[in-house]
Amino acid sequence: MREREVIERLRRIATSPEARGLLDDVAVLGRMVVTHDTIAEHVHFLSSDPAASVGWKLVAVNLSDLAAKGASPAAALLSLTICGAGKWELAFLGGIEAACESYGLPLIGGDTIALPDGAPRVLGLTAIGHAGKNVPDRAGAKAGDSLWLIGTLGDAARVWRSFATTGTRRGPSSTFTVAPCPF
Repeated sequence: MREREVIERLRRIATSPEARGLLDDVAVLGRMVVTHDTIAEHVHFLSSDPAASVGWKLVAVNLSDLAAKGASPAAALLSLTICGAGKWELAFLGGIEAACESYGLPLIGGDTIALPDGAPRVLGLTAIGHAGKNVPDRAGAKAGDSLWLIGTLGDAARVWRSFATTGTRRGPSSTFTVAPCPF
């Protein structure tokens, strides 16, 4: 089953208006905006990436979703897979802590599970934000609206292609793909 097929199936379950038809990166619960992102080893980060930068990235991608909706950070829940002796996880949590402190995002709970040694890590974060006056959705765009982007389109793909062919990240955006800024 492909991701698109899964989302179509989930739309039949997530029928509450707060889910926004699963057409957006967030749900809106009253005056709260909720988002969840998952990152997987070998898909969104490399085994050789510094664990602290992976933690930072997980927070940043969630805060980016909140920022896109004009929401300010309120709280987060972490899903952490533990694998091996724990050294990687401690560094990862250092990155989570640094990003949460930098952006005023309190960590209020979550869940942990242990995986067999060598299993790829799959990590998730749910971020909750205070909604602004208006929470835009993707469906509301009209001809003539402004579209704001930060960075250069395609930079992340170029960095990953560089790594796949040369074994190193190259280019001005290589640091951004490891430790992105959510705004």
